[in-house]
Amino acid sequence: MKRVILAGIVGGVAMFIWTSIAHMVLPLGEEGIKELPNESTVLSALQSSIGDRRGLYLFPGYGLGPNPTREQKSEAMKHMAEKVAQNPSGLLMYNPAGREMNMGSLLGVEFATECLEALLVVFLLSQTVLSSFAQKFGFIFIAGILAAIATNVSYWNWYGFPKHYIGAYILTQVIGFAVVGLVAAPIVRTKSSPA
Repeated sequence: MKRVILAGIVGGVAMFIWTSIAHMVLPLGEEGIKELPNESTVLSALQSSIGDRRGLYLFPGYGLGPNPTREQKSEAMKHMAEKVAQNPSGLLMYNPAGREMNMGSLLGVEFATECLEALLVVFLLSQTVLSSFAQKFGFIFIAGILAAIATNVSYWNWYGFPKHYIGAYILTQVIGFAVVGLVAAPIVRTKSSPA
């Protein structure tokens, strides 16, 4: 178990270094993201319309208000394609004014997340009988592909996220797991590995 923890932590550190490079040195973290045109006008409209109600907003909505019945939702869904064809559509993550951007805290959560990802994939690897470096690396690499497509493809498919954004985030995630595989595969022992 010590080797699993060591491999997971080393893998998490390696993934964090890679994602830091991807976001701060390479353009991958900004791919597909644009600034709002007429930002002050849009921000003013958002603030006056949404106020302090933080949330994830899908538009156009059903137009039913809070707590619609299943029947109301079903009827509204019949008209959604027409509504989307005639109106702008999208997904808006809204935070009211006053949100603190504490980089230390944000980076800490990101680091902890990547360490947890690495620990979990290394733990799963340790439960296998894979023995060679290539097999272990391949296991972690495929797990990375699975993790990368799990939500990203759905965001593109359902919400229209830009293809360049999705591609960049899938690439970042897959390379992150490849880096974990490179550093963790030699460390972790599987069920067939000698003690």
